Amino acid sequence: MRQVPTRIIQAVSGPSSLGSPAAPAAARLRLYLDLVRWDRPAGWLLLLWPTLSALWIAADGFPGWHLLVVFVLGTVIMRSAGCCVNDVADREFDRHVKRTAARPVTSGAVGVREALLLGALLALLAFVLVLTTNAPTILLSVAALLITLLYPYAKRLVSMPQAVLGVAFSFGIPMAFSAVLGGASWSLSAIADAVPPQAWWLLLGNLFWVLAYDTEYAMVDRDDDLRIGMRTSAITLGRADVAGVMAFYGVYLLSWAAIGRSLGLGALFLAGIAVAALQAVWHFTLIRQRTREGCFKAFRLNHWVGFAVFAGVAADLALR
Repeated sequence: MRQVPTRIIQAVSGPSSLGSPAAPAAARLRLYLDLVRWDRPAGWLLLLWPTLSALWIAADGFPGWHLLVVFVLGTVIMRSAGCCVNDVADREFDRHVKRTAARPVTSGAVGVREALLLGALLALLAFVLVLTTNAPTILLSVAALLITLLYPYAKRLVSMPQAVLGVAFSFGIPMAFSAVLGGASWSLSAIADAVPPQAWWLLLGNLFWVLAYDTEYAMVDRDDDLRIGMRTSAITLGRADVAGVMAFYGVYLLSWAAIGRSLGLGALFLAGIAVAALQAVWHFTLIRQRTREGCFKAFRLNHWVGFAVFAGVAADLALR
């Protein structure tokens, strides 16, 4: 097991409680930033690009500063809240995984109650942002929160929990459509009116992108996960993992290309899809030997795939 970093040992002595006098405020802030992966923006960028793509498509161009701020800040904050919940749920497993053994909750530097309180405060802050939109989007945000809470425990029950993560990481898509097109009604029919079928198809397509990059992520920890009995797509796919990842990329890009064309997006959008596809081919060269370093690099740089698709969407709509 990896040793706890010196800065964590200096910050606390054993499991801490909120506001512990033993830890200066600056040291606790560093622990909280570690807990929410502030130094690893890839996580929230993976959430952000498909959400912004949907926001631009729904608005037929720039959606306005209000919705842009709501969805950018909301994405960052909810991903941070999700990290708190995930680390509490996985703390016993994470002790036995090289990459995660030194996380603040796992190491005892941040207590369980403290992490859950921080996660709840972050989720509340994100909900305040959603309250500035409309009724259907607020209702969808409740569903999004429930899925976020469900995911950490899916790893114990589902052979491919990345599919659950895929729904959670794609739920910004219908919320974006709802925020642009929704009204004041609190009924389920109002959600159906605000979120067209294409939005749900985009969610389904994006789920396959999540399966692709999170399988790459799971390939990094496969040896540890096998030892502790964790269920992941990398283990379920076995020697078909690399082929599976490439198939997931293919379904994602082809489905988005088809849906985008059905919505009137043109050549620049398809150029963005093509750039994303070239990156997927590059990722194949990184993961085909199944090395920890190559698989983690492919995962870490996946947000550029999403950015390429978003850039294609935004450019196509701007230059119509």
